[in-house]
Amino acid sequence: MPVTATPPRSLLAVVLAAGKGTRMRSDLPKVLHPLAGRPMLAHVLASVREAGATDIAVVVEPGRADVAAAIEAAAPGARVFPQAERLGTAHAVLAARPALEAGADDVVIAFGDTPLIRPETLARLRAPLAEGAAVAVLAFEAADPTGYGRVLAEGERVVAIREEKDASPDERRVRLSNAGLMALSGALALDLLGRIGNDNAAGEYYLPDAVALAVADGRRVAVVPVEEAEAQGVNDRVQLAAAEAAIQARLRREAMLAGATLIAPETVFLSHDTRLGRDVVVEPHVVFGPGVVVGDACVIHAFSHLEKAELAPGVQVGPYARLRPGARLAEGARIGNFVEVKNAAIGAGAKVNHLSYVGDAEVGARANLGAGTITCNYDGVNKHRTVIGEGAFIGSNSALVAPVAVGAGAYVGSGSVITDDVPPEALALGRARQAVKPGWARGKGKA
Repeated sequence: MPVTATPPRSLLAVVLAAGKGTRMRSDLPKVLHPLAGRPMLAHVLASVREAGATDIAVVVEPGRADVAAAIEAAAPGARVFPQAERLGTAHAVLAARPALEAGADDVVIAFGDTPLIRPETLARLRAPLAEGAAVAVLAFEAADPTGYGRVLAEGERVVAIREEKDASPDERRVRLSNAGLMALSGALALDLLGRIGNDNAAGEYYLPDAVALAVADGRRVAVVPVEEAEAQGVNDRVQLAAAEAAIQARLRREAMLAGATLIAPETVFLSHDTRLGRDVVVEPHVVFGPGVVVGDACVIHAFSHLEKAELAPGVQVGPYARLRPGARLAEGARIGNFVEVKNAAIGAGAKVNHLSYVGDAEVGARANLGAGTITCNYDGVNKHRTVIGEGAFIGSNSALVAPVAVGAGAYVGSGSVITDDVPPEALALGRARQAVKPGWARGKGKA
């Protein structure tokens, strides 16, 4: 008989994102505060998706259209459920009851303010369910367990998770701490959650109480270890900065292991989606915003800022350069110090080396823009394009008033203001004729 492959187990991820985050001292919802160029919540949603979630339910504070929009952007198709009252973590999970009732083999519960959690950790968390466990909890050995729920065991058997305010003095000495994230058997999830009571110091429905209920039913509970730093939540700006530092350390390490050189890694800031090719060199104090792709063998010199820009192989940028959204640099192009490029294509081998602004433009291959060249793209109402042909030479301190085109091989004299198209291989001068008055300055401004 033919061998039948075991069908993959379905996974429902329930992400709790309803916290107000008052300690952030912000009008922005806590889970929307950015890390490495995207909201904390988006990091968590990315992790659950990469861990294999076939369905995602997110529990949010009612009336938060901004949070709902961020969810749709990060995880299209995820279902959003409001939690009208905040009566504890188990109560929050049950706000997503329709998703739970739809059925899944496994249920993983994560939190929108734990942005450092890795997809592989979530995969490890659900793994015991396939081996018959009813519940799996994520836990760590805390350096200081104060404030954490304690994972209590008798020998190697987990019996309960006790919140600190409900724990006895002996239980508070336990260092094995609950990370909060949990996996439940899909067949048992609603039953366990529905039986959780609120007989505790806070009068809340605690998700960790599912452990004691499962144990009382004679079912197995698994503990999955995790590093304390990965499980950290973010509740204030200090913790937000610590999470940013941790994510940056990950991204820098990944970039260097993939073949990029970061000369002073601790000074380089990457976005979650920064892509650096092989043999890229990044000098100190460079910032990558979202949406940057850097081809092989590029050099990004110090103190440059890039966002939503594409660099072909062999490009050089900076120092002190700014690439804004829509900057597209072809192979071998050079962007020098104090140059800003926005929504512009710079052709292969073209040079914009000094003190220039190139916006809404197309610069042909091997063109040279002298120091102080400006494309005047905005008339106060609309943006207009400038087209500079292959091999054109734009003299220093020239202003190209868009819409305007400079033909291939044409020259623009230094200090010109160009308002009309320049034919190929022509010379354009748009400046007043110099007048010299001999002796005029004699005695001027002198005592």
